[in-house]
Amino acid sequence: MSDTRKQQNFLQGTALLAMATAIVKVIGALYKIPLNAIIGEQGFGYFNTAYEIYNVLLMISTAGLPVAMSRMISQASSLGHYNQVRRIYRTAKGIFLGLGITGSLLMTVFCRQLAQFQNQPDAWAAIGFLGPCVLLICIMSTFRGFFQGQSNMLPTSISQVLEAVVKLIVGMVAALVLLKATGSIPLAAGGAILGVTASCLVSAFYLYYCFRSRYGDLPQAQDAPRSFSDTARGLLVIAIPITIGSAGLQMLTMLETKIFMGRLLDIGYTQKVADIHRGIFSMTQTIYNMPAAFISPITISIIPAITAQLTLCNHRGAKATEEAAARITGLIAMPCTFGLAILAQPVTALIGLYRGENLVLATQLMTVMGMCIIFNAVALVTTAIMQAHGHAERPVINMLLGGVLNVIVVYILTGNPSIGILGAPLGTLLCYISITALNLYSMHRLLDHPPAIVPNLARSFLAAAIMGVAVGGSFLGLKALGISSWVMLCGGPILVGVAVYLAAAARLKAVTREDCLLLPKGEKIADFLKL
Repeated sequence: MSDTRKQQNFLQGTALLAMATAIVKVIGALYKIPLNAIIGEQGFGYFNTAYEIYNVLLMISTAGLPVAMSRMISQASSLGHYNQVRRIYRTAKGIFLGLGITGSLLMTVFCRQLAQFQNQPDAWAAIGFLGPCVLLICIMSTFRGFFQGQSNMLPTSISQVLEAVVKLIVGMVAALVLLKATGSIPLAAGGAILGVTASCLVSAFYLYYCFRSRYGDLPQAQDAPRSFSDTARGLLVIAIPITIGSAGLQMLTMLETKIFMGRLLDIGYTQKVADIHRGIFSMTQTIYNMPAAFISPITISIIPAITAQLTLCNHRGAKATEEAAARITGLIAMPCTFGLAILAQPVTALIGLYRGENLVLATQLMTVMGMCIIFNAVALVTTAIMQAHGHAERPVINMLLGGVLNVIVVYILTGNPSIGILGAPLGTLLCYISITALNLYSMHRLLDHPPAIVPNLARSFLAAAIMGVAVGGSFLGLKALGISSWVMLCGGPILVGVAVYLAAAARLKAVTREDCLLLPKGEKIADFLKL
């Protein structure tokens, strides 16, 4: 397959997932903003504590295997070895089921002990109600790994939207019903979690429906598949290092929460105040995750695309795809970094509905979290590039080093009464700066043809800096005019920022016409941007 076609598959898959992500994030905002108002900062803290524990088990269950499936299926498909594709799926399914059942039982049976460990004992209901999701996500990841290995991102995209819609409807209804019936914030947080469990169930049925027809359409082939044990060994060789890194980092994140909650209590915070600060930090993390989530489609799409090119010894095509991924990453992440850091106050006031001291705290937290976005984005993409090249161990080490640094910084800073909870995002920022630096260094040491990541980010950085000046100026201008509406103080500068950024990005050629032509409706996009 030609370089252009390979890049087209990658970028179209990315565009499809990014479109689904945009829809999911809008629905997610419609879910979490009123949810925060219904169950309050305390309940929202319980909700996110459950998610952190769930994410540890989820990373152990699914972080490495979908990547391993994607890589191995992409390799086998490129060579026409469709019997081996079938063997990879069946082997992965057995591993996923074992991990999923174990993870679900741990969360459900030990929900009270896990909540106590996190210094938030009232989070038990949310943790217990989320337990079945581990098994459901494992089932879904088997199907998604199969589709992504064939660069078919449509089922994954539609299933994500389905999840978001069901979560919104079921979660909001369950939270309201339980809060009204019991008056218990912990049970209401658990009700909100039921929406997540229901959404995973619906998504799993949809993916199974898509899988049945796609699996049956695999061409008949004459290749002799590897044995189940050899295939399992191949999957685990790729998956285990990735799982150790991802799960290790998530465990350190969970430990970070335990540490800063404990440190806040040590310096004289009551449990209620500590829970409220935890809830505010959780909301800023939610806002931060909105733009950060748009990078995941790039990492999902890039691994099978690069793997297929490397399998066919097409190193030039692989490097071109990697650099296109870097440009698109910068195009998305840079304006989000500047925008959220500069507009932290109106954004948190509008989305989190914070006022007074809570708004001051939310603004400080959001400013730092905004600065994390670009480093997180580059860390994710460079990790995916190294994984596609077969170097799964090095980004694992880099992630763990960054995670350890995060925990140390959080322990030191949050124990200082003048810093408090602000130490948590500062630790996150230093964590991702270190991971990004280590990944860039590792790529230049390990890859024969390393992509030029930083040069491909420079133009989007300049465009975003110009945008930042315009956004900050318009925000201050509106305040000087006496405008107090958070909608206007947030929406006005954003509209100015979008216009200035598009003009600056086009003028500086932050993205090339060739990149645009590889996207759906790319010629129209390129013409609009005058590339």
